Amino acid sequence: MAKFKLDEVDHQILDMLIDNTRIPFTDIAKKLLISAGTVHVRVKKMEEAGIIKGSSLTLDYHKLDYSFIAYVGVFLQNTSQTKFVLERINEIPYVTVAHITTGKFNIFCKIRAKDTMHAKDIIFMLDDIDGVYRTETMISLEESLNDKKRLMHTIFNELG
Repeated sequence: MAKFKLDEVDHQILDMLIDNTRIPFTDIAKKLLISAGTVHVRVKKMEEAGIIKGSSLTLDYHKLDYSFIAYVGVFLQNTSQTKFVLERINEIPYVTVAHITTGKFNIFCKIRAKDTMHAKDIIFMLDDIDGVYRTETMISLEESLNDKKRLMHTIFNELG
């Protein structure tokens, strides 16, 4: 498959979709002075090329009483247990992200909890997984940066 080339219009469409995945194509078209059909075709092509993979919804976890965030580094007894441990981690719904990593930890997880007591229970669930040697936890005091657009604009600029 040939490499898909993004142009400035594609960049602008992606820019608006990152801000609001539910923005109507007609609104994008009006802002870019193109037809809604053109927006639809371009988004479809970016989906088919794998550049756009679905869309996401942003929840206000504070309003849902899940504002406590912690990062948990998981040490394994043996790296051959990675797949098994990840399958068990996947069964814990409060673990929202898990990465296989190099360096200090074998697996690095992000958890969401109601409070410190709830976080402790989640961390104990991780500790209880067969193959986990120990964990190390860092509490997030505040999410200070979560900007998807800065990287996207950098990538666009590099593509020329």
